[in-house]
Amino acid sequence: MLDRQVIYMLLEGVRDTLYMTLASTLLGYLLGLPMGVVLAVTDKDGIRPNPFVYRILDVISNVIRSVPFLILLILLIPFTRLIVGRSYGSTATIVPLVISAAPYIARLVESSLKEVDKGVIEAAKSMGASDFDIIFHVLLVEARTSIVTGATIALGTILGYSAMAGTVGGGGLGDIAVRYGYYRWQTDIMIITVLLIILLFQIFQNVGMRISRAVDKR
Repeated sequence: MLDRQVIYMLLEGVRDTLYMTLASTLLGYLLGLPMGVVLAVTDKDGIRPNPFVYRILDVISNVIRSVPFLILLILLIPFTRLIVGRSYGSTATIVPLVISAAPYIARLVESSLKEVDKGVIEAAKSMGASDFDIIFHVLLVEARTSIVTGATIALGTILGYSAMAGTVGGGGLGDIAVRYGYYRWQTDIMIITVLLIILLFQIFQNVGMRISRAVDKR
């Protein structure tokens, strides 16, 4: 069942899955974290309410999150081809993963920042702290545990999306599961790929929760 060629293929699948998941999460946070901060700050109860800005970001976030990932992946094929030169493979899959993940991450960040005690924010204002200081030295600091927990959740979700992309040649373990488990009926290989995905998910969750506990200074 597990000859050298199959083992090598599975190792490549793990590598590609890690590459897609970690790169998409990182890039997703580069877009989603600022978006989440702006959503929290411009909300009606934020430190700088701005209904116009909030409404625009709110609509963008809701529209993208309402589209199932597989459909979004297909819709973005021309854009993906424009960015990376092709619409299949692990690198190409990162493009729709980031676009799908960014609004989801933004909502997680927004929720985390809204959990910060209003009294702490008011105390910072009373001491003359600027909006910039409140965002970076109060909101993000006080919400760090919740943000790390949200990142752990996002990582697991993106891992699931990366596996789902295998149905359209996205690469990684999902692609192996579809090609060998569905098209060739090699159930043994499909079961192994599923177990590897579960293992990766558990590793992400355990590492994320350990980091969350480490940064929790309460």
